[in-house]
Amino acid sequence: MNVIDRERLITQAEYAKQLRPLLPPEAFLSDHSKVWILLINVAILILGWGIADRLPQWNGYFLWLYLPLTLVMGNSVIVLAFSTHEVMHSCAIKNPHLRRIVSLLGWTILWTPPTLWKAVHNREHHNKTNSLHDPDRNYLHEQPKNWGKWIRNLLTPSAEIHPFWLGVGMAHAWGYHTFCNLMSVLLFNDGLTEFPPAAFKVSLKERRAIALEFLVMLGIHLSILTYLGFHPIKLLLSYFLPIWIGYSGAIFYIYTNHLICRMTSINDPLVNSLSIKVPKLFDLLHLNFSYHTEHHIFPGINSDYYPVVQELLQARYADRFNLLDAGEAWRLILQTPRHYKDENTFTDWSGTKSVPCPLSSTDD
Repeated sequence: MNVIDRERLITQAEYAKQLRPLLPPEAFLSDHSKVWILLINVAILILGWGIADRLPQWNGYFLWLYLPLTLVMGNSVIVLAFSTHEVMHSCAIKNPHLRRIVSLLGWTILWTPPTLWKAVHNREHHNKTNSLHDPDRNYLHEQPKNWGKWIRNLLTPSAEIHPFWLGVGMAHAWGYHTFCNLMSVLLFNDGLTEFPPAAFKVSLKERRAIALEFLVMLGIHLSILTYLGFHPIKLLLSYFLPIWIGYSGAIFYIYTNHLICRMTSINDPLVNSLSIKVPKLFDLLHLNFSYHTEHHIFPGINSDYYPVVQELLQARYADRFNLLDAGEAWRLILQTPRHYKDENTFTDWSGTKSVPCPLSSTDD
């Protein structure tokens, strides 16, 4: 096993260069099954809405029988997030126009225009992970206390969060994150807006595409609501609850990805990212999304091979690799403040606390 200097940050490209020869070639081939998984879960949602349209005919005492389908639909929202995420990273669909259409289907229930996701996630987040310029990082304490920072402080899990707002935040944080970035690029697009953690710019072509995709999504959502007749029971059981469940499940994974990791000026995935251990059933259902550090090293790899990458990381970089049980990661999130005082230290809204990053393993 190679001896690695723990004090030195290593770039994503260096890890990939060392590990790629150790992986089978098929790990980097197109996997069309992820497209089918995406389409199947779109079909599950459509089926759920079709059944929900008949709910007024049910005896009120039996409405609870729809709840298992509500849960299944909520899981489909999670799967759509993760399968579309993988499709947009890979070459499973080579035709860009077809990929955009399929991605639009996958992202619509999550209100995320594909062109926006490609910019904020593929381009900004992956190249600047947990750095000063990453739109997905925690806010800095020194950043202005505007409405964006205030809402994020209110809704994001931390040592200070109220249980009520934690529940509200879990169900709505995905939408709020998308809203901030959407407003930043559509209304301003100057890279200077202060309400997101880190603003970025898109090209005029991308800006137009984002606006068009958002309007298409808005039309689809209005069509769903119209089909359900704006009926309160139909909307609660087949629209709002599945969305709230799905957003909560997806954001649970996303919160563990980076929130308790230190900031880094060099994109070192073993320092600024975290993988979690979940029951195998959830890895099967959610396309191995728990293997997040592995994803940051090889964004385009077939997610079926993330466990192989993890074995290599544990063998070669065990003293650098952040891997925790999901419950332990969540406990640490709820025990730490949610603002960066500096790269290795968290603080609260007032700036009075000073809590070392629980995952700090290196120093610049």
